[in-house]
Amino acid sequence: MRRGVSLAVWLLGACIAGAAHAGCGRPVYLSFDTGHMGVAPLVAEVLARQNVRASFFLSNEKTLTGGHSLDDQWAAWWQARAAEGHVFGSHTWDHDVWLADQPGGLRVRPTQGPQAGRARVLDDAAYCAELQRPADRFKAMTGRPMQALFRAPAGRTSPALLKAAAQCGWTHVGWSPAGFLGDELPSDRYPNATLLQRALRDVKAGDVLVAHLGIWSRQDAWAPAVLEPLIVGLKARGLCFATLAEHPAYRAVGTR
Repeated sequence: MRRGVSLAVWLLGACIAGAAHAGCGRPVYLSFDTGHMGVAPLVAEVLARQNVRASFFLSNEKTLTGGHSLDDQWAAWWQARAAEGHVFGSHTWDHDVWLADQPGGLRVRPTQGPQAGRARVLDDAAYCAELQRPADRFKAMTGRPMQALFRAPAGRTSPALLKAAAQCGWTHVGWSPAGFLGDELPSDRYPNATLLQRALRDVKAGDVLVAHLGIWSRQDAWAPAVLEPLIVGLKARGLCFATLAEHPAYRAVGTR
């Protein structure tokens, strides 16, 4: 019974999302990478209030409450976002930042997990496993498969990394130059008002936008302070919001 109810809720969310974007002629694609999750509930409130569907890239990151973004504490939050019709991709399990290609694999430095801060080398199979772990955990939490989309941590890639991921069915998604919304930047040099003004001026139809569900180093949190006025302002410019599953480059990508 519980599984049937979950399926019904997901179908309702998918129908709502489809209706919301049926007339979306000038889309932008809002995406979030996981972070410390401190602003995640507020982000969800803004997206629901503005009837915006976004795309989330999941990594198992430390949270403000001492847990991790994909642990049981956050399972209900991810279930609710799935039911609302958002789209989900992988950000690698341990947030592995690419450093270099070398014989035997990819040299990366995880920022999370037991080897955080220490460089390691992953062969193709090990890198594919890092991509798959968030998908497996997402399915365990929500009962839904993840889109076969991934975002390399820090956006750092190489031809070898992209080839390794493609061989196990993953497609990389970066962001547009104007889509870097700046929530990782220091707030004393890049205050929220400046970031909002810049995004409202520069973002254009077709751009992929990137922000996070909490940044440890930023003193004045970007979300939700910038998020809602940004959405409202872009809508006023005649832009609309769609998920990456609706992006022309990624519509044919399957699930994991």
